[in-house]
Amino acid sequence: MPQDASVKICGLTAPDHVRVAAEAGARYIGFVFFPKSPRHLEIEAAAELAHLVPAGIAKVALTVNASDEELDRIVASVPLDMLQLHGKESPDRVAEVRQRFGLPVMKAIGVAEAEDLAAIDLYSEVADQLLIDAKPPRNAELPGGNGLAFDWRLLAGRKYWRRPWMLAGGLTPDNVAEATRMTGARQVDVSSGVESAPGVKDAALIRAFIDATR
Repeated sequence: MPQDASVKICGLTAPDHVRVAAEAGARYIGFVFFPKSPRHLEIEAAAELAHLVPAGIAKVALTVNASDEELDRIVASVPLDMLQLHGKESPDRVAEVRQRFGLPVMKAIGVAEAEDLAAIDLYSEVADQLLIDAKPPRNAELPGGNGLAFDWRLLAGRKYWRRPWMLAGGLTPDNVAEATRMTGARQVDVSSGVESAPGVKDAALIRAFIDATR
């Protein structure tokens, strides 16, 4: 598998787990701004956590079909390095957000079958990074963080997209090494895979996941 894959721990809600993720070697820390998620943070709480993140670790705000007004409030209060758009944002909307807010944008793309891969090239034109995730089930409340994986063989041999990309969807300390071996991913994202209950991160699992990427 690739050595020293960069890890994003997403959906952090507690200071202790921010510290654990940073100390264990996470390269990205994600905060969720989506009320339906058990990992949702109010802006004030996210700002407090963001100030605990050491320099050199990217702070990412996950939003879902957020309006300009919602993004304005987040960006004005939380020191961020990247916006993650995890909804049904069009390529035009991604470009608009990137220009308006002056931050790198990561666009999540749901994958269930080979035909879904076409969106990767489409969004490569407008996003700074891509997050390739499992497509949520029909009628799912959450666009991500469902603990579902997709068939990683769909990405086999496709190591070099036009933009940096990150593998997500159902990753755990037990399977992340196999996932990166099969896909060639140099970056991985985890949320529910390091939780003891929905929205409750587990320090030991965070450490184990990051260790498994090395």
